[in-house]
Amino acid sequence: MAARNFFVRSPKEEESSAAIREAVLLGGKNAAIAGTVVAVPTFVACRVLPWAKHNLNYTAQALIISTACVAGFFITADKTILRNARQNTIGRT
Repeated sequence: MAARNFFVRSPKEEESSAAIREAVLLGGKNAAIAGTVVAVPTFVACRVLPWAKHNLNYTAQALIISTACVAGFFITADKTILRNARQNTIGRT
């Protein structure tokens, strides 16, 4: 017996995939920028400031930089998805 495909593709599925792809690309770009912007002062502070040199080991530095990258990615991706959803809602009325 042949297997039946019960999934029905939405007509908006291609637009949805494009919107998600756009959100991921913009989020990745912003994460790279945020990581670079945060990494430079973090490394400089850990080499120059006595408190940072004493208290921030390599793990702490990596956590500071990765937190900025993750935050930049998710904030940008969320804003992009919400912008696309708003445009779709406005287009319907």
